[in-house]
This record gives sequence, structure tokens and C-alpha cells, in this order.
Amino acid sequence: MGTVNEQRLTQGELENYLWGAATLLRGLVDAGDYKQFIFPLLFFKRISDVYDEEQAAALALYGEEELAAKPENHRFQIPDGAHWEDVRKTAENVGKAIAEAMTQIESTNSGRLDGVFGDTQWTNKERLPDATLKNLIEHFSSQTLSIARVPEDGLGQAYEFLVKSFADDSGHTAQEFYTNRTLVRLMTLMLKPRPGESIYDPTCGTGGMLVSAVAQLRREGLEHRNVRLCGQERNVMTSAIARMNLFLHGIEDFEIARGDTLGAPAFHTGDRLARFDVILANPPYSIKQWNRAAFAKDKWGRNLWGTPPQPRADYAFFQHIAASLDPVTGRCAILFPHGVLFRNDERALREKLVRSGLLECVLGLGPGLFYNSPMEACVVVLRTNRSAARHDKVLFINAVAEVERARRQTFLSDTNISRIHAAFESFEDQEGFAAVVSTDDIIANNSTLSIPQYVVKSSAGYERADIGELLANWRQTGAVARSSVRRLMTSMEDS
Repeated sequence: MGTVNEQRLTQGELENYLWGAATLLRGLVDAGDYKQFIFPLLFFKRISDVYDEEQAAALALYGEEELAAKPENHRFQIPDGAHWEDVRKTAENVGKAIAEAMTQIESTNSGRLDGVFGDTQWTNKERLPDATLKNLIEHFSSQTLSIARVPEDGLGQAYEFLVKSFADDSGHTAQEFYTNRTLVRLMTLMLKPRPGESIYDPTCGTGGMLVSAVAQLRREGLEHRNVRLCGQERNVMTSAIARMNLFLHGIEDFEIARGDTLGAPAFHTGDRLARFDVILANPPYSIKQWNRAAFAKDKWGRNLWGTPPQPRADYAFFQHIAASLDPVTGRCAILFPHGVLFRNDERALREKLVRSGLLECVLGLGPGLFYNSPMEACVVVLRTNRSAARHDKVLFINAVAEVERARRQTFLSDTNISRIHAAFESFEDQEGFAAVVSTDDIIANNSTLSIPQYVVKSSAGYERADIGELLANWRQTGAVARSSVRRLMTSMEDS
């Protein structure tokens, strides 16, 4: 079944092979829709090839087909007639054969693979005629995706490559399912996930942040199989991709729930939200269509600091995350646009955040780290059980210049990550880069968290700064000034 060659694929060969499948869809479907066809076929091919690999190993051990086919010898069951090769032999109504095979696999592996293939309309021949599906199947059939040929780490990396490539091709649709992986690595380092902990992403997209947490444990040589991974994602196909992503990375102990985190949080016990040790998140920013009235009297008690304005749900997600932190071990890193740090209509919410004692660090990053957007990003870190030395203090880091750009991509280099992480760990003033500020001083400064208000560049620093850094600082300072003018005008009108 498939090719006989068992020589391991190089990473480059694997990536070219996967991207080659996507190119077969060019001109037939939008680039933003590649993922709903390619990822399910990749997962289908992988579990079929691994099933064959396990079957061969068990047959060599027991010498009997019937014993080799027993469930205990296989990670997933492939029922009769639902194997990749069964679909490959189909001459017509190929989409129907794919859909039926995937449904049978999900049913046979109920409780583990329910809904994992998503909701793709495989039988729509106007969009994908038999000839196109046959070409896709034959392309995927050109390589065997057994573990011997493609170990889990290699396939996981290739999967991430494919996610990023789809993001590159799909433009504005990318933000929902891709977060810059170098930034995710930094956020994970800042939180230090430990063996046995619970790790949560309330808007998990394709699961990249959860994968990153496990990867960090592996890099440190720590036990990674006993962490509890939980995520929630609103989009049906994206949540399915997240599950496939985790499986393809060799991760099995996880729960990805589908649904609206603000409207119907999936993780709770009775009338109380579940609490987690580590939360990594990149919530959708400034969404306008959300149920503000329900949040104002939230039954889960998430409106800790108040009700956010209708045009922006950022602080609704912010408070959901804060309410989901374990009271002893909880810590989170949230990726936000800079506006949450200084917008005037969120000032009262921000003051209560500062007074809560949870706020540990505000990290400002350079432009381009929000996918396909020039917007500057910031990371906000909260911690429930802070040391006495850091209590009632907040660390501000101005890392706007700590970015690299190559081949039209913006990212954090190892050097960038090391410098930022070292500043976060030391929690000390560094001229022009980091400042420790008391919560009283922040509140006295209208509770603004705008980083240039606290981390002042020296004149020498400005001489070295690039244009992007200067522009980012100017935008933030200008926004704060505009807010101050509006407050002044309002007070004059009231008087």
C-alpha cells in the first residue's frame, strides 16, 4: 500500500510534498480554503499509513493477521472499506467515498476522533470534480507517511510549515488560525510550563500555542506526556485542524472544544469556570459583534473589572482569562494590540486590573508580529501568586526594536528572545529597555499602561533606533495625548 521506499523523508522533501498538494487547488478554491481540504486528507493518509506500519509490526510479532488487527496493536482503528487505499481505488463519486471513509473512521474511534475531519463538503462536484480529487489522492499517495519515514516531530514541523504557508497565501483570513511562532515561543518561555500542569488556550485556533507548551517541555528534557491541554475554538474547521495538529505532533491527552468562549465557555465545573495553571492566548482583537448585555450579568462571574464597550471585546476575553487562572499557580501571557494599554473608554477596567495585583509585565513588541498586519503587538502577563519582592509592581519592557525581518517576514530571532526573556526574569530597571513601576504610580498616571510613559529611551538610544521603533513610540504617545485632550474637553463641557 502506497510506496515501498522506506527511506526517511528530509524536511525539505516533506514540505515540498505537502505544498505540492495545495498547488493542485489553485484556481479552484480560495487560498483561505486550502486548509479545509488539505489537512483532512493529510490526516487520513497519515493514520492509514501508520495503521499499515503497526499491522506489519504486529504480524511479524504474532504471525497471524487476526491477532495483528486487534485494537491494542493500533493507535487508531481503520474499519474495512475506509482505508486510504480503498478510496484510492474509487473511480467516480470520489468525494462521496472520502466523506464516507472519514465518517466511518470517526465512528469507529468514537470518543477520540469525533468530528476530527471537520465539515468539508467533499461531495460538491462543482467545486471539486472527481478529476481534481483523484489528482489530490494520487499526489498524497506518492509518499508513505509512516512513522519510520516521517517521525512525529518532522511531520509536526511540516504541518506548522503548511499552516504558515496557507496563512501567507490567504492574507486577511490568516489571523484566526496563525500566530507568529517565534512570538509564541517567547510567551511560552515566560510562563515556564511544568510537568503535570494544566495548559489552556481559550481561542486556540489551530492549537499552535498548546503545541508550543509541549515543545518547550521536550526542549528542557522534562516529562511532557502528563500535561493537561485544553482549548476552545469557535470555527468548526479550525477546531478540527487543532485536533489534527496535536495528534500529528504525537500529543494525545488533550481536549479541544468547539464554541464561543465568551458566550458559552466549555470548561467549567458546575457554576464555576475551570482553573488552569498556564494560559496562552491570542484573542480576536476588537470584535464588535458580541453579547455585551449577557456579559454585564455574566453567570460565570467573569466581569471582574466591569463591562467592556460594545465596539471592543478585548477586555471581555481578558477577564475570562483572569477568571480562569488557578488562584495559586495561575499565570498567563496574552497577545494584544497596543490599544488595550491606553484607550480611554477602557480606563476604568484598566484601573481595576492594576489594583487586582495580577499584572506582572507589559511587553511591547515591534510592528509586523500580528500576522499580515503592520500593527504593533504587546504581551500582557498576569500571575496569581506573586512574590513579595514583585507585589504591587509592574515590569514594562520596550522591545519595539527587538525584531528581525527577512524574506518579507517579521520574527523574533534567538537573540531577540534571549534579551527579552532575560529582562523579564531579572525584573529590574534597564535604561531605555525596561522599568519596574509601582501600581500606585500607574494609577496616579491615569492607569495608562502605555510603555513609553515608563520606559524612556536615552538620546543615544534614539540615535540608534530604527524608523519603525520611533514610529511605534510616536503612535503610542500620540494616542495617550489624544485621550488626555478628550478628557480635558469633556471636563470643560461638564463644568
